[in-house]
Amino acid sequence: MAEGVMSSNAASFSAPPLATGIRLRLSGMMFLQFAVWGSWFTVFNVYCNTPVAEGGLGFDNFQIGSLYGTMALGAIVSMLIAGQLADRVLSSEYLMAIFHLAGAGLLFAMSQIHDYNMLWWVALAYAFVYNPTLSISSSLSFSNIPDSTRDFPTLRVLGTIGWICAGLAVDYVLPKGSDKTNRPLLMAAGLSGVLGLMSFALPHTPPTGKKGDTVPFLRAIKLLGDPSFGIFFGISFVITIALAFYYGFAGSFLKDKGVTHAAATQTIGQGSEIFFMLLLPFALKKFGMKGVLGVGMAAWAVRYGLFSLGHPFALILIGVGLHGVCFDFFLAAGFIHTDNKAPADIRGSAQALFSFLTYGVGMYIGNVVSGAVVNHFTVVKHVMVKGKDVAENIVAWSNVWAVPAAGAAVCLVLFLILWRDSAGKVEETQAVALATEPLV
Repeated sequence: MAEGVMSSNAASFSAPPLATGIRLRLSGMMFLQFAVWGSWFTVFNVYCNTPVAEGGLGFDNFQIGSLYGTMALGAIVSMLIAGQLADRVLSSEYLMAIFHLAGAGLLFAMSQIHDYNMLWWVALAYAFVYNPTLSISSSLSFSNIPDSTRDFPTLRVLGTIGWICAGLAVDYVLPKGSDKTNRPLLMAAGLSGVLGLMSFALPHTPPTGKKGDTVPFLRAIKLLGDPSFGIFFGISFVITIALAFYYGFAGSFLKDKGVTHAAATQTIGQGSEIFFMLLLPFALKKFGMKGVLGVGMAAWAVRYGLFSLGHPFALILIGVGLHGVCFDFFLAAGFIHTDNKAPADIRGSAQALFSFLTYGVGMYIGNVVSGAVVNHFTVVKHVMVKGKDVAENIVAWSNVWAVPAAGAAVCLVLFLILWRDSAGKVEETQAVALATEPLV
């Protein structure tokens, strides 16, 4: 292991520095890539759930979960086409421009639509054009930096910062109460348009023309026959269903708890993500992959458990702050484990399969299930407001959060009992680069 680390460090020192102009353009790309997403995704549930009379859409929780599920459906499709497009069809910077300009138009359309069925289809169309840019932006960066281990983390961290800035802007730059309106969608549309135009100035990255399977993840299906991979992938798939509860309903939960700046509050989690992202390589060296993955799963169970308690409010904030552990020590570590253990000739396919099962199918099922669970624990209460009968949705959040807490706990127990890591090693420098690659 020491030789591998020394060799990698030597390569970092021998590689030329990243040119300032390229660094600025790639940093701007990463910042806007996730600022677009962070502008609307965490507060979209609030807008959807807000009554029409108050500027919202008045959708029920099942509809909200289904709308969030469109992003997962888009991820499923992007796993099939993104790499093929960048490798064989068109230069990466032009694909970024086309997708983000189209995305700007679709986000604007989403901000104007009030019919659920129409909004669902437009949201799905947006998911189809946004999701491929996540992998394209990473591959474009890797193609234009001298040393991925040294340079990529300093670029990718700008994405997390962009997400944080977008959340703060929703609460402190846009007019008060904007999270209950379509303004975050309009802000996201504007940022997407800016990134689309800026993409034409990104470093030219033509298709590589390399050969590969039309459906990349099919090459890795045989990995599931290995007990280590099969158990790891299966548990990852199930726990991602529980993970979707947070993305779909944390904003509404915080609003019901009286938080006036829900988007800004959730950026506490992204702040912790930066810290734990940098800590991950050292944790892998100290505790090993099973220990790190176990801590990540335990953090999801603890987070939802704290949400289920509901008070004091400090416990809820701790739950939000656990995002860095939840994300980096499970999902990011999962990508690292997949890369380290898959045979060299199908590592890309294994990554595609892991993404397909977690960000794609798992997230989609999780969004549908979470919407159904929240609906089940919601009662309609009628109150008189200024002489008018007004219906209010009262959600039993303690019961809602108990469901994913129990699910994550069961996954943790099964993982600790059943999973046995196969022989292999984790290179510290490799861990730094890969830990920053997955989604926010």
